[in-house]
Amino acid sequence: MHRVLIPIDTNEDRALAQVDYVKSLPNAAEAVEAYLVFLFTGHSNELPQEFDKFKSASRIDSVRRAQESLEEAGIEVTVLEDSGDTEDDILEEAEAYDVDSIVLGGRNRSPVGKAIFGSTTQGIILGSDRPVVVTGAKAK
Repeated sequence: MHRVLIPIDTNEDRALAQVDYVKSLPNAAEAVEAYLVFLFTGHSNELPQEFDKFKSASRIDSVRRAQESLEEAGIEVTVLEDSGDTEDDILEEAEAYDVDSIVLGGRNRSPVGKAIFGSTTQGIILGSDRPVVVTGAKAK
């Protein structure tokens, strides 16, 4: 079984691009196990006020749509949620679930911004001992 960690935020296009990559892996329905992780950012164990109405990551649209898309493709999905420091938590989740790779969603950046990744993406690439794939946003 190939385990992938898919950290997603509230951007549905990015989440679906990440999911599309995972669905394109060879024999995905039979060979891939996906872990969707949504991080409520901040250094408190309390749910941030803007997400309080959701009570659960699986009720956030980007998480729900990513989960549905993976399940429709026959891929086993586990939804995880955490709060705290994004980079550290992603690396900790990768370790805890012993994933084989991490699939990040890239952001559209200016030509100058494309020269380097964002700080979280760059930190995960440099800090991970696992392969990291960076996808773009899903084309509309």
